[in-house]
Amino acid sequence: MTLSKLGIVVVGRNERVRLPRSLTSALAATKTVIYVDSGSSDDSVAVAQGLGVSVRRLDPARPFSAARARNEGFAQLMGAHPELQVVQFLDGDCEVAPHWLGVGLAELERASDTALVCGHIRERDPAASPYNRMCALEWRQSPGEVEACGGNFMVRADLFDRLGGFRCEVTAGEEDELCQRVRALGGKIRLLDHDMVEHDAALLHFSQWWQRARRCGHAYAQGRFLHRQRPGGRFRRESRSMILWGALLPALAILPAASTSGASLFFLGGYGLLFLRIHRGCRQRGWSKAEARLYAAFTVLAKFPGALGVVKFSLDRWRGRQPALIEHKQIHTNKPSTPRQDT
Repeated sequence: MTLSKLGIVVVGRNERVRLPRSLTSALAATKTVIYVDSGSSDDSVAVAQGLGVSVRRLDPARPFSAARARNEGFAQLMGAHPELQVVQFLDGDCEVAPHWLGVGLAELERASDTALVCGHIRERDPAASPYNRMCALEWRQSPGEVEACGGNFMVRADLFDRLGGFRCEVTAGEEDELCQRVRALGGKIRLLDHDMVEHDAALLHFSQWWQRARRCGHAYAQGRFLHRQRPGGRFRRESRSMILWGALLPALAILPAASTSGASLFFLGGYGLLFLRIHRGCRQRGWSKAEARLYAAFTVLAKFPGALGVVKFSLDRWRGRQPALIEHKQIHTNKPSTPRQDT
């Protein structure tokens, strides 16, 4: 299988700073590239057009989501190039790693039971902030067959079309939801031991990280709901953990504090135990002490915004509302990721 059988769908919203790198990396491999813009207020569209890339602007009359953007990009790409057999999805804050496309194509050609492949994600500037460093740690995964991937992946076009693409109502974690349907059909998802993309998180502010963690909780809750009938479910443990640590334990500790003369506050010691358990797991994986401390601290802290995300999805579903898009890059969108000067 050659690159002539592959097309690339790049999606973005207000990615003016990072988009040129993303599109240039895609165009270096193939000219069959389409950029889908979700209502950017900057000049992202002009940047793409200036590079000679086909652009699709999403109609603002319908809710924006990465799922919808990828679906519409795929449809337009296949309509213009029906001979394509494989599609690489690429986020506008990511650059394709050298040789990745050839490696991914070779794996799909070699293993007929593999429906979707992804590779390692490298963070562009982990030193810029502790939040960027957290992303870099999250990207560390062992290669092999996996349950799900992120938004950057390569997939067989016929299978993606047969599945109907992403579910547009899934506003966070849409890739995981798609992967569960892929696996239900018997398709395998493989993480290859090769760099796939360089990611530029540009999380320089606590508020951005907080929104990202809230979005994660929302994704867990929606994923659990959508796959509640399947054996073993999905995200049940993660959703329960968010509610337990982010809502129930604080309530049990703080609300009766006056009537128990503060004795109930001892429940808060559970967070220390959780920190130690996560820290120990990181060290067993070979991480440094500093990495383990950072990851454990932010994982514990993420329980609180995560619980808010779980509650938000539950309330929206109870009220019959379409889940709203939770953006974590809308704050300070156009500021590039720059190294922090340590003193």
